[in-house]
Amino acid sequence: MTEKRPVLVLTEADDITADMVITELNRRDVPVVRFNPADIGEDLVISARFGTCPALVVGQVRTPSRTADVAQVRSVYWRRPEWPTFPHLPADDSRFAAAQVRHGLGGTLYALGDPLWVNHPLRVAAADYKPAQLALARRLGFAIPPTLVTNDPDEAREFVHAQGQAISKTLRWTPYTRDGVPVTGWADPVTAAEIDDSVRVAPHLFQARVDKVADVRVLIAGRHTFAVRIDSDLLDWRKDYSALTYTVQHLPDRVARGLHACLNRLDLVSGSFDLAVDRTGDYWWLELNPNGQWGWLETETDLPMAAAFADLLAQGDPR
Repeated sequence: MTEKRPVLVLTEADDITADMVITELNRRDVPVVRFNPADIGEDLVISARFGTCPALVVGQVRTPSRTADVAQVRSVYWRRPEWPTFPHLPADDSRFAAAQVRHGLGGTLYALGDPLWVNHPLRVAAADYKPAQLALARRLGFAIPPTLVTNDPDEAREFVHAQGQAISKTLRWTPYTRDGVPVTGWADPVTAAEIDDSVRVAPHLFQARVDKVADVRVLIAGRHTFAVRIDSDLLDWRKDYSALTYTVQHLPDRVARGLHACLNRLDLVSGSFDLAVDRTGDYWWLELNPNGQWGWLETETDLPMAAAFADLLAQGDPR
């Protein structure tokens, strides 16, 4: 079945958040073609031609049940796609084949001129650097915790000691296992005495600890802004979701405007922001996740987040 003006949804097989948005699109009778780049082969076929007609690109993306005319795509929801790794091939062949998929399938999608991207992966990649986020946040008038990025252990010890209370956190999350067990990086307290020469191996992020009373997760989808206050006794609330309580929050206008301005500067139409509120009620910027999770927040608060994404993707207009 060739869909007319479909929304492309690129994500992994088990993605409850994407399911929520697709359900809302179905309610609007908006055709959806969902696929995962890792399924390239019999379950996913790309065929695109360039320079053969007045259109910049013509062709199709085909799955076993749906076909999308690439010239008719109205929007692309870039959720959590997985790229193939070809483990059955020799290492060099695997790397070669994976690169061809990224540049063939990905490159064809990037060549499409008209669709709205939520969000474009190249814009996501550019926005995903924490040091650059901090500089932009400061430029936009947000309070940011004093932060040091360094692989100099002496400077790290001096900085941490000067802050009184400090934390460390990863500059970028990556899949990681230890003794075969998946682990993740949290924002954790750190003291000067804990810093040793292993810091020299790679840059680390050290930051003054905000004397917060609550966290706030803010989701923006086009014109829609959803803010949820997260109360807990945790430094990093992600460590224990069962310990959290949620309250719908109204952001001060200047904070909301600043977050929208941030997305505009980064050429994004959606993003999940982590803020902290201190004892005086001031908001502190912590970080931006250009493609953050939000599905559980809709379940907890009944905020119409999926509907906002569906509206955005159906209209193909971020503003």
